[in-house]
Amino acid sequence: MELFSEVIASHATSPQDTEHLLPQAQMPGSTMTQPWKHLEGQVIGGKFRLAQYLGGSDHSAVFLTERPQGEPRKAAIKFVAAKPGKAARQLSRWAEAEKMSHPHLLRLFEMGQCRVGGEDLLYLVMEYAEEGLSQVLGSRPLAPDECQELLPPVLEALAYVHRQGFVHGHLKPANILAAQERVKLSCDGLATAGEASSELGTPGVYDPPEIATEGLSAAGDVWSLGVTMVEVLTQKAPVPEAGRTEPSLPRSVPAVLADVGRHCLCPDPKQRWTVEQIAARLSPVAAASPTRSEVGAPHQSRSRKRYVAAAVAVAVLALIFIAGRKIRHSPSTAEPAASVEAQAPAAADAPAPPEGSPTAESAPGPAAKPATAGVEAQGPQHEAIVREVLPKVPKSARDTIQGTIRVRVRVALAKDGSVSGARFDSTGPSKYFARLSMQAAQGWKFAPPQPQGPNTAQNWLLRFEFRRDSTHVIPTPVAR
Repeated sequence: MELFSEVIASHATSPQDTEHLLPQAQMPGSTMTQPWKHLEGQVIGGKFRLAQYLGGSDHSAVFLTERPQGEPRKAAIKFVAAKPGKAARQLSRWAEAEKMSHPHLLRLFEMGQCRVGGEDLLYLVMEYAEEGLSQVLGSRPLAPDECQELLPPVLEALAYVHRQGFVHGHLKPANILAAQERVKLSCDGLATAGEASSELGTPGVYDPPEIATEGLSAAGDVWSLGVTMVEVLTQKAPVPEAGRTEPSLPRSVPAVLADVGRHCLCPDPKQRWTVEQIAARLSPVAAASPTRSEVGAPHQSRSRKRYVAAAVAVAVLALIFIAGRKIRHSPSTAEPAASVEAQAPAAADAPAPPEGSPTAESAPGPAAKPATAGVEAQGPQHEAIVREVLPKVPKSARDTIQGTIRVRVRVALAKDGSVSGARFDSTGPSKYFARLSMQAAQGWKFAPPQPQGPNTAQNWLLRFEFRRDSTHVIPTPVAR
């Protein structure tokens, strides 16, 4: 979240992101085709060993590598052709992007020039992204509440880029990534306002209508954000229709998102909302009645307030991207987990949602139930369950379910019967519902495990089943 198009415009360097990539890449102006995978094992600049070949295009190639020092050690290294007369400018642009520091921008570490396989190349070492939004969209659309969780960190990063005098120019699902447990935007393709689109590739579905005449701009990034928002909700990028100026969105989309979509996709760039206005619409408490402002104007105080208000939502969204992927590779065993793989703050500890955000009635989260309500189980194990917690699924998310979504969570018990650790046996097809299951599982409580008591097991397997009309949990004791 397509991938590695143009000059790795996506920047999503997970091996799972490379299904669209060509096995070989011919560099522009080159007369030979590089067998890139054959270069695995070579060392660049005396310190970056090329590990797994992640993919390439006719413009670039990307490998997994490790940094000799600093954290994180794992990184991605990208190669592009060192075009005569343009190499110095590209390196200078990367160096400017490297100086940027924002928690929701993908970090750049080092760049340089080298010669590989007889070709003069530029290389860029950047933060490794575990996953991208386009991967999620390959299996399902996001529920509206997920979309609202996604937007704050993206807006924070865009606002920062615009304040630095740059525009993103490539905003789309492929460039919204998960790295180091955070939602991040790619940043190695940043451009200056007014830069001609011809320098960055052929205009595409995410580009604003004025790009051919006015070049790249902050307003163009807002258009791309609108296209991206519609796509994450419908799995289809909007196609302009004659006589229609508003995006076509499902009826389940809340008015606030529909309003944002309309103002992002205004054909006249002067009438589009700024990033700050979008953030204010999503969280009116954080910024009151913002007016249109020039790129570079200070908005730091207002941004900090929005960032604090969205902190919990951002952490939850990172789990949508990452938690299931990390845990699905864990071996299945009856031993208690050493730690909870995906923790969510208890409801009592979570800050109150900002005005305009989903209320406690509609927000996803666990809902406590009587001891055996909704449990499909028979026999004496009912006596072992003191408290059951069922995931609370918003209707907007439940409407995306086709058939049955199954998630299995294995929990380990403390001496008092509370859950001391949990891990996934199976995340199922949706990381969103996996996250809800993990949250709920951590709230269960059982009778203290005792050889002669109602609960003789120190480990339980909770099988969650989500359907459009119901949610069930089947608890089963597991022998050590």
